[in-house]
Amino acid sequence: MYNSIKLSENVHWVGVNDKETDLFESLWPLPEGISYNSYVINDDKVALIDTVKINYTDTYLEKVKDVIGDKKVDYLIINHMEPDHSGSIKSMREAFPEMKIVGNAKTMNFLEGFYGITEGTMVIEDGDELNLGSRTLKFYLTPMVHWPETMMTFDQKDKILFAGDAFGGFGSLNGYLFDDEVNIEYFEDEIRRYFSNIIGKYGPVVHKTISRLRKEIDQIGMVATTHGLVWREDPAHIIDEYDKWSQQQTENGVVVVYGSMYGNTKIMAETVARSLSENGIEQIRLFDVSRKDISYIINDIWKYNGIVLGSCTYNTEIFPPMEYLLKSLESRNLRNRVLGIFGSYSWSGGALDRLKDFKEKVNCNLVEPVIESQFAPSGDILEKCYLLGENVASKVKENN
Repeated sequence: MYNSIKLSENVHWVGVNDKETDLFESLWPLPEGISYNSYVINDDKVALIDTVKINYTDTYLEKVKDVIGDKKVDYLIINHMEPDHSGSIKSMREAFPEMKIVGNAKTMNFLEGFYGITEGTMVIEDGDELNLGSRTLKFYLTPMVHWPETMMTFDQKDKILFAGDAFGGFGSLNGYLFDDEVNIEYFEDEIRRYFSNIIGKYGPVVHKTISRLRKEIDQIGMVATTHGLVWREDPAHIIDEYDKWSQQQTENGVVVVYGSMYGNTKIMAETVARSLSENGIEQIRLFDVSRKDISYIINDIWKYNGIVLGSCTYNTEIFPPMEYLLKSLESRNLRNRVLGIFGSYSWSGGALDRLKDFKEKVNCNLVEPVIESQFAPSGDILEKCYLLGENVASKVKENN
């Protein structure tokens, strides 16, 4: 028995858990691991939906065989070609040489490019259907959620939406699979960290896709993702959360991020944070940009409606870790935030100029005062920092 899990009659999860990979996409920390979810539909015809990372092919194949016995796999449906989901395709083709690989035209370009496979394929278009016997699958093309070939597969009998990377999250599945088996609050930060860092850049496309699904599908009874939980009790919850994040709808709170070499900029940031607290902001996140992985900072910025950014100058430019954060936020089209900025320098400015440039590239509401300190912050500078915190707090409460 290889721990497949039943979603409904003849539909099973045959995914795997990865607790060995430290960095997802060689970028994002995985302190709680991650799952690669695959599903098998054991109808008159057998269909697999996505595969798993190549490291886990042997375990994956045994799980599939445990469900289907001596039957063959007729179709492998590829919702997403990223190698953490497509890595076992060649092995599955070797195990089931007559298996048809199903995907859209763009899928086939990736299939050839990654794995050299050009034969035994079935190209589908948006809205096409595939009958397996007692059930029919319908395909929805969802380009740029979050690759150009992404699509979703809907089981019209059991109302299961196999959603690819959409609605997924970080974190391995430690004996559980479904949303009604866990405390959802425990997972929300990791789900939002996944969204904000992996998919947030494509928020407008996500919102458009969700609007389409709500219009065209009468009922979604279950959301089966390729990472994280399967949502069977309350699938509307994860759809609503993704829709909210895709539109950058936020909660009341402020993220203060600073870059400091010798502690002077840190003092300014702490003064702003204290002012925020004294002026009624209960949710305050204070980060040293050099010591907190950027994915966690972006996650909280996606959650809250206020941001204060402060940086020292480094060789006439902004502090390099702060530059990385600014570029990351610009690429995600950050908007609708209350923004405060401050900079510091010793012999040459530069940090504040870059922060002002950042303000011009994002659609955020800049709050005065804009502060620049030379050397250690004086009493006058710290008073301005306190005023900045007070003004940001006022605007945050007003905007929420």
